[in-house]
Amino acid sequence: MRDFTLETFFSKWEFAARYHMTASDMQSMSVSELLALADQDDREAFDKLHLGYTETWGAPDLRAEIAKTYDRAEPDDILCFAGAEEGIYIAMKVLLEPDDHAIVVVPNYQAAETLPLSICAVSGVPLDAGDNWSLDIAAVRAAIRPNTRLISINFPNNPTGAVLERSRFDALVALCREHGIWLFSDEVYRGVEREESLRLPQVGDVYERGLSLNVMSKAYGLPGLRIGWIMTRDREIRSRMERYKHYLSICNSAPSERLSLIALKARDKILARNRVLLAENALKLGNFFAEFPDLFDWRQPEGGCVGYPRYKGPGSTDDFCEKLVSESGVLLLPPHIYHSELLPTPSDRFRVGFGRANIDEGLSAFRAWLRRNG
Repeated sequence: MRDFTLETFFSKWEFAARYHMTASDMQSMSVSELLALADQDDREAFDKLHLGYTETWGAPDLRAEIAKTYDRAEPDDILCFAGAEEGIYIAMKVLLEPDDHAIVVVPNYQAAETLPLSICAVSGVPLDAGDNWSLDIAAVRAAIRPNTRLISINFPNNPTGAVLERSRFDALVALCREHGIWLFSDEVYRGVEREESLRLPQVGDVYERGLSLNVMSKAYGLPGLRIGWIMTRDREIRSRMERYKHYLSICNSAPSERLSLIALKARDKILARNRVLLAENALKLGNFFAEFPDLFDWRQPEGGCVGYPRYKGPGSTDDFCEKLVSESGVLLLPPHIYHSELLPTPSDRFRVGFGRANIDEGLSAFRAWLRRNG
């Protein structure tokens, strides 16, 4: 597999840049702030926690709480992982064989295409910038082959922030059911849509061959816990993924499981707080881009905490992002990060994040740099 371009880039800049303006997670909290949301029993359970091995599937009470976030899930339908990335890796390794074919949306989170490409033939179907980054279901149908085994989607999407229209979502599920294709759905930004009416069902709830991926990292803003999960009602696939996990993390961190349980019990409060922060930051970001109409095209995303503006200024967008971080400390994700081996990706767009609490400082530094270089 080729290098994970995003993580290679972040290894250089994520903790070196002064203003992280491309973060893909919501504002986090301290352990003490999270424990303040716990009831007495859960605080005592954390304080008295035994630091031994945990169950490979995930703690039973954690899986029970995760199941409550779905409409049709039982605790046994949940398999926990060390973050979302392990879940993606294992699902692709379990579902795909060398003679198979997979379909993924483009642009995407790199693992969504790099992992399948390491196993089998893969086709990309583009999200349409002219249609608010929506997915053409007819194009998906045209990409299906006799050996197509998997379709991989991500809504709200990283990096565009798009949410698929409900009618197209339903049509995609029907298309997968018609052909017996597995539908892998990355749903890590579910819960922080711009409007609740945009929120899609979770694939694992509505499709017998659906796999729903989620994690504490993104919408909940707790990436340091490294707890993710896949919900699927297919017992055989769950069992095969659990056996594959034995070769990777084996089990999850016991403190992380306790803290994730506390967060999930307080999920309504956490997600409501995060939606308020997103609305405030989206307004600030929109006002900022409106100051520079000759340099940027910006449309507020429908979900998640990242967007994909177009740069219209002089030089390449990659060079613009490189100069910006080197000279001002403002970190954006340049377009080469979203290079796809399947389809062309925009060379004039960058990823900006607006889920964190310090956006004013970053925007101020960004504005000052633009004016110095105007």
